[in-house]
Amino acid sequence: MKIIVIIFLLLILASLGSALYFLVTDRGQSRRTVTALALRVGLSVTLFLLLIAGYYFGLIPGKVS
Repeated sequence: MKIIVIIFLLLILASLGSALYFLVTDRGQSRRTVTALALRVGLSVTLFLLLIAGYYFGLIPGKVS
């Protein structure tokens, strides 16, 4: 589960970086920035749902004593 979370975080950061790159290079002339940011939001929501599912199915412990 840890590897999946790390991979998703890296993908989110890569999408955010590509959105910044497209914002600077395209100067608002294309929709690539919006697409990259939408992808980032989708990845973030997916990660959130995976974390909730992992907690629900016991893959992620709730409390450590």
